[in-house]
Amino acid sequence: MNFESFAEALSFFYWGAFVSAIILGVVVNKTNFCTMGAVSDMVNMQDYGRIRAWFLAIAIATLGVTLLEYLSMMNVSTTFPPYRGTQLIFGENLIGGFLFGIGMTLASGCGNKTLIRIGGGNIKSIVVFAVIAVIAYYMLSPLPGTDQTLFSLFFYDWIRPISINLQTQQDIGAMIGGENPATSRLISGLLVSIALLVFIFKSADFRSNKDNIIAGIVVGAVILGGWYLSSNVTIEADDEIYTLSDYYQNWEMIADDDEGKPASGRTLSSQSYTFINPIGQTYGYIKDGFDSALLTFGLLSVFGVILGSFIWSLISRSFRIEWFHDKKDFATHMVGAVLMGFGGVLALGCTIGQGITGVSTLALGSFLTLIAIIFGCALTMKIQYYKMLHEEASFVAALTTALVDMKLLPASMRKLEDM
Repeated sequence: MNFESFAEALSFFYWGAFVSAIILGVVVNKTNFCTMGAVSDMVNMQDYGRIRAWFLAIAIATLGVTLLEYLSMMNVSTTFPPYRGTQLIFGENLIGGFLFGIGMTLASGCGNKTLIRIGGGNIKSIVVFAVIAVIAYYMLSPLPGTDQTLFSLFFYDWIRPISINLQTQQDIGAMIGGENPATSRLISGLLVSIALLVFIFKSADFRSNKDNIIAGIVVGAVILGGWYLSSNVTIEADDEIYTLSDYYQNWEMIADDDEGKPASGRTLSSQSYTFINPIGQTYGYIKDGFDSALLTFGLLSVFGVILGSFIWSLISRSFRIEWFHDKKDFATHMVGAVLMGFGGVLALGCTIGQGITGVSTLALGSFLTLIAIIFGCALTMKIQYYKMLHEEASFVAALTTALVDMKLLPASMRKLEDM
């Protein structure tokens, strides 16, 4: 995908992100692909169908990334965000993922599900979107009148010092393979993908569920497509081939003027779909008067998923306006939105951004985030369950019993009975 001008290359890059996101929105809405729903099915009904669909998306994306990277057809080492960075920010991965898992449960869905619900007419999700957008934006951008971000104000001083500086990139292949990780990445990626596929398809129920299979394959393929697109859009200038990111870095030497120059070069790096930071970018884009220089892959993917979901809701006649049931419902969703805004940026991604896109690079931080998200979500659901059964029970009693159910505390510490 080589172009003669930066403008042509950037346009193709953005249109590719947008159209693929529309497909993602259509399929996720049609099949009810939902991470929170998958965890809920697993925790409350011991139904692993939708969790297998999620794992299928991971397997497809990981297998594709593994093979294409080995064939030098894709770059997932220098990415935005830096999934394979040499600094393992495990505290941010675990705490951010845990907060995000709690938040998506309280807010009735993750970042991607929020976009799907907006496309389907859910006004509650528009409010959730707005709260996430403001929090996510100011986690990375200075608060008005200061040089402090929410991250520097509340997190940096105590959480960044516990990070670990590695000698290699943090993906499994590099950590095992040392200075020549190519073969280790291939073997690791194949083993992870095959193990997932065996687990997924050993279920006869899953094999008979077309929606779950379609969801897993399409979501995984869209993530893979994002990686391929962002790795392979190039510009020929002065008899040399430049990636979008390289062209941006050499702008002063190549371009005649600043017309059409994006506001940031980081967002031109190799990347795939993630939604919390891009939701924050949406706020910045609106706040700064819809400046075209602020358009990004992620921002257009947000619009694309909403549009795709809207299209399917019209086709299926499922478009429904929905508002908060009461003040408690409103407050619960607001707390969830705040936690998703903080947690999603802190962990470098959401259920899609880290749980599929990041994991497809086999980055250790992505696996930690994935585990923390599932744990935060499952624990919150257990607590909600016991508070529903025992309305007078304290939060501590519900929490303790939830941890007993999850085999993290001995049975003798159970405070509440199941029904």
